[in-house]
Amino acid sequence: MANHLYQNDLPDGLDLGPVVAIDCETMGLNPHRDRLCLIQMSGGDGDCHLVQVAQGQTDAPNLKAMLENADVLKLFHFGRFDIAALYHTFGATTAPVYCTKIASKMVRTFTDRHGLKNLLQDLLNVDMSKQQQQSDWGAEKLTSAQLEYAASDVLYLHQLREKLDRRLAREGRTELAQACFDFLPTRAKLDIAGWPEIDIFSH
Repeated sequence: MANHLYQNDLPDGLDLGPVVAIDCETMGLNPHRDRLCLIQMSGGDGDCHLVQVAQGQTDAPNLKAMLENADVLKLFHFGRFDIAALYHTFGATTAPVYCTKIASKMVRTFTDRHGLKNLLQDLLNVDMSKQQQQSDWGAEKLTSAQLEYAASDVLYLHQLREKLDRRLAREGRTELAQACFDFLPTRAKLDIAGWPEIDIFSH
């Protein structure tokens, strides 16, 4: 396993394959206030490719092309937040997408524990450290511990998707889950546009 850190964008010609796991690190949870700092990606081969985003940066052509590529499925855990952060920063509508948190909520209805750490423990028997979760991701130079933590957020999403897909099929919820994934970019845009806490489908 290797971590590859880039500045501002993915390098020209890098192909991460047809299914790319993605996660983002930001300065906080409010995309209007807290800037996007780091994007980590994996093609499922054990390597992680990380893009450090400069303060005030609004474009990353190679990254944006991958996010908007209809032939590349983007895997997230709680994609709603990451998709919103990417859209707010780069104006990129990330699609198509798959969210392991949504899939978990649809098939693991016996629990309310749907965090990535919980899924990794329950489905893959992997113990994930969250020590660097609350960290200064806006630092000019990231530590090796920060990079290792960031990588761990994407290295197992391909395996989680396989496990969750089997359960979705078993419970007859594959089509319903897909409809949720298809709506996710719109849900993220609603968050950015001013409806983060409002259920527009309620009475």
